[in-house]
Amino acid sequence: MRSKKFLSAEQATLVWDTPGLIAGVDEAGRGPLAGPVVAAAVILDDRAPIKGLADSKQLSAARRERLYDEIRAKALCCSVAQATVEEIDQLNILQATMLAMRRAVMGLRLKPTKVLVDGNRLPVLDVRAEAIVSGDALVPAISAASILAKVTRDRLLDELHALHPEYGFDRHKGYGTAMHLQALQTHGALAEHRRSFAPVARVLAAASADAAAQHAGACVDSGALRKPVVVR
Repeated sequence: MRSKKFLSAEQATLVWDTPGLIAGVDEAGRGPLAGPVVAAAVILDDRAPIKGLADSKQLSAARRERLYDEIRAKALCCSVAQATVEEIDQLNILQATMLAMRRAVMGLRLKPTKVLVDGNRLPVLDVRAEAIVSGDALVPAISAASILAKVTRDRLLDELHALHPEYGFDRHKGYGTAMHLQALQTHGALAEHRRSFAPVARVLAAASADAAAQHAGACVDSGALRKPVVVR
């Protein structure tokens, strides 16, 4: 006959979520025509709550900056990583985003028990992970990650603006606004532009066609100059 202890063990409730550190992960910069895609991972400290965490896109730039400093000061640990323009063009933007997220998680000083990722796709990780649609508005740790990623990327684009003010990166942050598209047409593409994105590819193709036409014209002109003169 089985013991009562054995019977109670058979009826034990299964616990699927193991307690431990939870990291939130989000990215910034999937849609722009220029600059890297940036991802952040954050493990918040329950003993040091941060008020006002929300989807970074719903916050003013000034509010994001204030929260950025508070998150860096109060979180148990956080990590920011990126995938470069070259990696975006080589891998495609989705895979580059997953790479940046993986780098952010791997950069955490503490290893989380579980990772919560904004969206419906998960990077390859060596810990349990769950994708949460609209997680940046629902999960504080993901909100914190979205703020770190957004502020970091905006600062990078401000630096790019200082080097190339004619493109207006301080205003559109690399997104395909009418102003940015006009600047592309006027000034051409920079090394920081994503060549795999259609608007940039079209500008590069047009520039290449113009260069080829000019070269062909130069060849015709030089050929005319070299045409032998027949003396009768």
